[in-house]
Amino acid sequence: MSAGMDQGWWSSPRPRFIAAAMVVVNGFFPAVWILLTSLKTEIELVQKPITYWPHNPTLQNYVQAFTDQPLLKYLGNSLAVALIATAASLFVSALAGYAIARLNLKHRQLILTAIVASSMFPLVTLLVPIFETMRALNLLNTYTALVLPYIVLNLPVCTLVLVSFFQSIPKDLENAAMIDGCTRLGALWRVVIPLAAPGVFTAGILAFVNSWDEFLLALSLNSSASMRTLPVGITLYQGEFSFPWPIISAALIVAIVPIAVLIAIFQERVVGGLTQGGLKG
Repeated sequence: MSAGMDQGWWSSPRPRFIAAAMVVVNGFFPAVWILLTSLKTEIELVQKPITYWPHNPTLQNYVQAFTDQPLLKYLGNSLAVALIATAASLFVSALAGYAIARLNLKHRQLILTAIVASSMFPLVTLLVPIFETMRALNLLNTYTALVLPYIVLNLPVCTLVLVSFFQSIPKDLENAAMIDGCTRLGALWRVVIPLAAPGVFTAGILAFVNSWDEFLLALSLNSSASMRTLPVGITLYQGEFSFPWPIISAALIVAIVPIAVLIAIFQERVVGGLTQGGLKG
């Protein structure tokens, strides 16, 4: 009797609603808290009892965020690096994913296993070899120093996402295009890629977010003030003995906005891509 009741409870909409609420709260609460903190003064932030809503909202923290540090420069650097790395990652992963999905490769499963294994290496273990390579090539403090490692780091996840989508597209469509005079590469760009648009957008968003948020390589490879990216630049707001949390929160909101706008614009394609990719995987 008890087992039947438990099974009925778990199959009801209530646990699903609770699980969904936990995911939403866990995902949005930190961002909302940062937003509210960015609208407070430092005095209000440290007063007791703690206030959740700012009594006198102010935008002065955003003004200081742009005047205390060259935030626009950091924003431009992050945007340039993330866009270049994302475009290059999609180009290379599209070719690799198509080869794995369509060509009769001898050790296809081994290649997929190697791709998954390569994504499991902690980034900190690769830092010294990457740094020494970039220094030997005289690429430190350049966009290239970040773009090249970001492409390599993005390739596993982008390739796996695209392989899943390419496999779902009927080969007859490509064969028809090639009969009409398309080369195999032409069929890829004109037929397969448009049909796999949700997967391409999903892979692109993942690559962009990974490149936009990365901190360790950006800190180590681009130490020049003019080449710092946003995650590194935000850490400079704190002093030796002071942590201006309202100003730091304002800078964090500036960093979050491009990602939020990107996901909002391509929401349907990203959700569809993640869902379809999960079903096919």
